[in-house]
Amino acid sequence: MLSNVIATQAVHQKYGGVVPELASRAHQQNIIPVVEEAISNAKVNKNQIDAVAFTRGPGLLGSLLVGTSFAKGFALANKLPLIEVNHMQAHILAHFIDDPKPTFPFLCLTVSGGHTQIVIVRDYFDMEIVGETNDDAAGEAFDKTAKILGLPYPGGPLIDKYAKEGNKDAFAFPEPQIPGLNFSFSGLKTAIMYFVRDRQKENANFLEENMADICASVQHRIITILLNKVKKAAKQYNIQDVAIAGGVSANSGLRTALQAMADKQQWRVFIPAFQYCTDNAGMIAIAGYHKYLKQDFVGQDIAPLARMSF
Repeated sequence: MLSNVIATQAVHQKYGGVVPELASRAHQQNIIPVVEEAISNAKVNKNQIDAVAFTRGPGLLGSLLVGTSFAKGFALANKLPLIEVNHMQAHILAHFIDDPKPTFPFLCLTVSGGHTQIVIVRDYFDMEIVGETNDDAAGEAFDKTAKILGLPYPGGPLIDKYAKEGNKDAFAFPEPQIPGLNFSFSGLKTAIMYFVRDRQKENANFLEENMADICASVQHRIITILLNKVKKAAKQYNIQDVAIAGGVSANSGLRTALQAMADKQQWRVFIPAFQYCTDNAGMIAIAGYHKYLKQDFVGQDIAPLARMSF
């Protein structure tokens, strides 16, 4: 991996969440400078590039249109093959950028703002979702909780930061009893909202006085919901290699708890470097690399998909 350049979109902080139209405009503004910087950092020229990989989906359609259109134009101008990449597969394949790498088959918990899935990975592009959220994603639960607590967007990293200073057992939040390997986070979000409302009625300064403990307790519950299902899946499918991927895999509490569970269960655990957890170019590149080896290319008539399955 010669370069991995990310343009941060600060515009969304003002609105407390991602605004799709603003996201696509920011993509348009940033994509040419980012590509130029990536090529410069890699110390290569355009003649040394063998193919162009891009995210086809899933995601926000406006942003996907910008990336797809640029990739098609770049490939056409430089006579290069095009490689479409599934965003969620790419999160999982980020594990093959650096050593150590998991061996097939392995379980991967993919957790982000839009997805929460348990995936059996049998080969680079042979993946099966065996568990997923029935409603909201874990990343959304973090961000919505942060909003309830009055923290700025993106709130997930701030909850992680406060949680390090708090007591995870200070407050008890419910764990939903969902059958099988699926998840649910909508009830937890509602419970947190009512909890904060009721405590603030008793004490107007409740949040300020208990922020670290609230964050630690909420984070602990989200992590136990995730890892209890992972433990169940590993036992059900008799798999010892367990990985996490996606933006929430950058959460230090989740990383620590997964490692602790792995030690007890005698799993081999795989956690990507921080730069490959949140959305990034590197994970698209590694997915593109393995498709390139198969000569799996697409034509100029390719269009992005907001919803895209494995």
